[in-house]
Amino acid sequence: MPRARITFEVTDREAPVFVISVAAELSGMHPQTLRGYDRMGLVSPGRSGGGGRRYSVRDIELLRTVSELTSSGIGIEGVRRILEMEHQAAALRARVAELESQLDLALAAAMPNLPAVRSGSVVARWEPTRFSPR
Repeated sequence: MPRARITFEVTDREAPVFVISVAAELSGMHPQTLRGYDRMGLVSPGRSGGGGRRYSVRDIELLRTVSELTSSGIGIEGVRRILEMEHQAAALRARVAELESQLDLALAAAMPNLPAVRSGSVVARWEPTRFSPR
């Protein structure tokens, strides 16, 4: 019988707060599975001063994702690749947002220097005539 999902709310998703037994319960996995995923580098929790694993909310979400992917028949290497691609996509989204912000700032700085367009003016787009060879 599948375990019931436990929900929780934490303000800092990256704070390593859950010991392995709690993380196992929250993710619906056995603690030994979590240790294996840590050894494989799939999910790398923080460490306490004594060296014990401490899982963040983000780690729990990642464990749940790994569980869903493996349950659907995807192997560990496939899961690893999917996680890498998700990480790359997130980095690219962040870069796009950064570039959009820079573009907005550049546009705002350039606006006062642009010539005014008279009311009633029509904007036209010129395209060269294409000649077909005879």
